[in-house]
Amino acid sequence: MGFQDTPEEWQVTETVTPFTGNKTSVRTDAVVMPDGSVHNRDYQVHPGSVAVLALDEEGRVLVLRQYRHPVRQKLWEIPAGLLDVPGENPLHAAQRELYEEAHVKAEDWRVLTDVYTTPGGSDEAVRVFLARDLSEAEGERFEVSEEEADMEQARVPLEELVRSVLAGDLHNNCLVVGVLSLTAALAGDGVDSLRPAEAPWPARPFEA
Repeated sequence: MGFQDTPEEWQVTETVTPFTGNKTSVRTDAVVMPDGSVHNRDYQVHPGSVAVLALDEEGRVLVLRQYRHPVRQKLWEIPAGLLDVPGENPLHAAQRELYEEAHVKAEDWRVLTDVYTTPGGSDEAVRVFLARDLSEAEGERFEVSEEEADMEQARVPLEELVRSVLAGDLHNNCLVVGVLSLTAALAGDGVDSLRPAEAPWPARPFEA
């Protein structure tokens, strides 16, 4: 099967949830280590997310600038959002986010990459899609609120984003992973070799 991550689950003797929020919670598991000792592991329980690297016909990536309070910065990002509904089809969620955040639709969708954002402290899994053949969405724009009401939008050449990532000027996880993955795909077997948009996602099983 090649070089790959593998499922494994160590014994948990006790689980408590000291905090439950609107979308996520914090869980403490007492985990049995290989030497038989038991240690607590705290982590965020997350529903999962999708992100969209939308590439236009000129080789530009659609990016959004949004305030992120935990890091006290305005970050350039690609459209993304939570998998709010258990078992939700990630492609449908990604299409919704592209429409709501950028008022854009795409005809060609592929899976660019799947990642765990911070596996030492959260079970959040993100599927990053590549979307091409872009056009303006029909109908009225989605009404945004809170941090999203202050978002800026731009289209930036892929090569410029890669340079900014490597220079340490861009930090959003999905943007960094997305632009570097696409660059690797273009330098390798091409985007036609990417997985189809409905490819299985064991980290977040979904309905067709």
